[in-house]
Amino acid sequence: MRDRVPTDRPATTGPVLAVDIGGTKFAVGAVDADGRILDQRRVPRPDLDEEGLIGVVFDLLDDLERPDGLLGCGIGCGGPMTAGGELVSPLNIPAWRDVPLRARVAAHVEVPTWCDNDAKALALAEGWVGAAAGVDDYLAMVVSTGVGGGIVLDGRLLDGAAGNAGHIGHVVVADDGRALPDHVTGVLEAEASGTALAHHHGRPAAELDLEVRVETGRLVGRAVGSVANLLDLRLAVVAGSVALGFGEDFFAAAQAEVDRICQLDFSRGTRIVPAGLGADGPLIGAAAVAFRQLPGWSGPR
Repeated sequence: MRDRVPTDRPATTGPVLAVDIGGTKFAVGAVDADGRILDQRRVPRPDLDEEGLIGVVFDLLDDLERPDGLLGCGIGCGGPMTAGGELVSPLNIPAWRDVPLRARVAAHVEVPTWCDNDAKALALAEGWVGAAAGVDDYLAMVVSTGVGGGIVLDGRLLDGAAGNAGHIGHVVVADDGRALPDHVTGVLEAEASGTALAHHHGRPAAELDLEVRVETGRLVGRAVGSVANLLDLRLAVVAGSVALGFGEDFFAAAQAEVDRICQLDFSRGTRIVPAGLGADGPLIGAAAVAFRQLPGWSGPR
């Protein structure tokens, strides 16, 4: 793993706003240039229409203690989305299809605003101040309500033509997979996400037994091992309520499957570890979406 080449641009010193649009909750915060959350607000995602949900985001932003010297605003949102996050259609928010979220938030907060996929945002955060800090080649992923990922190679976050690169949740991991509405049978998200687990087992992921935790970890490890072989990387950091809630049983099973699959000289020894930022990761990731666009950014380019 190569060390990241430092930037010689002057450091950014001001804070930014951060907006995290999750499948089950909305959160906003103010984050400084060292990745510290200065203030935050969060609510469970209500069951409202498009405008009602936009209003919830605006109310949270209005209630936030807004620091002086704001340099911008970053948004992390579930995908898919169009290039630059101009139109978002989160799979886990049916009321939002082709919503111009970035432009709406920018008009409300009146500072430069950027939007990206929430799992890619997490990848930025983990490479900035988390478990992948200083590492140039890694995968970051979320196993939660859904399954998403972001990939950093040669110190650069992969974007893709429309900004959706790294969508590991739609890698096929099971030939005899179980059907989940709106998903191709056998993809990781249809097997290992909180939504899938609840659908297949009839109760929330947190209530499931050891056998399910181990099998879920094994399937995640299968996807990670395949990505490591494909892209020549040796680190995967994993966040999300399912992965972190399942804990050591999940990660031990995932590592065993990675070890089984990663037998090439360049992939042998690939590690899969818990993300370093815990519950703060999504907000710090949203902030990183903005900081990435500003002078002095020290995370993945």
